[in-house]
Amino acid sequence: MSTKEEDKPKTVPEDSVKDKESTEKTTKDNGETKIVDPEELIDYNTFDQLLDMDDDEDHEFSYSIVLNYFEQAEQTFTDMDDALEKKDLSELSRLGHFLKGSSAAIGLKKVKETCEKIQNIGNKQDEVGSASLEEEVALEKITKLLPQVKAEYKEAEEYLKSFYDQDAR
Repeated sequence: MSTKEEDKPKTVPEDSVKDKESTEKTTKDNGETKIVDPEELIDYNTFDQLLDMDDDEDHEFSYSIVLNYFEQAEQTFTDMDDALEKKDLSELSRLGHFLKGSSAAIGLKKVKETCEKIQNIGNKQDEVGSASLEEEVALEKITKLLPQVKAEYKEAEEYLKSFYDQDAR
């Protein structure tokens, strides 16, 4: 699902990105504004632990981990699209599990939660893994979840890029 350059949101932090109470305004070129609450995106306990691994105020180490995550996530989304096209639920479950773990490691709450749903549904279970699903129902649900997790990832990616840009590593 490609997005035209003019449709991509522009993110402007209202306060310091490190301020956990801050929100971000995401403004699309069509004038719509969406308020993004960082608390919904980021598990700050986990993200702070990642930042603690950096040397003093130099965030090169954590930034490299985040950039590596971005690369992995993009490839995983491509692989998920391919698996969905092939109707390969077990591969979708595996990929959901993989991206869930990577997302949890850097504190991306929404992405992690949606990937867990994809993992469970790929195993032909409901979103929480407690009831069985038919294959066609599972494929239908993942077809709806995949654009959602990609949008959640984009929100988190913009937030983290803004954090590192503002922080001036």
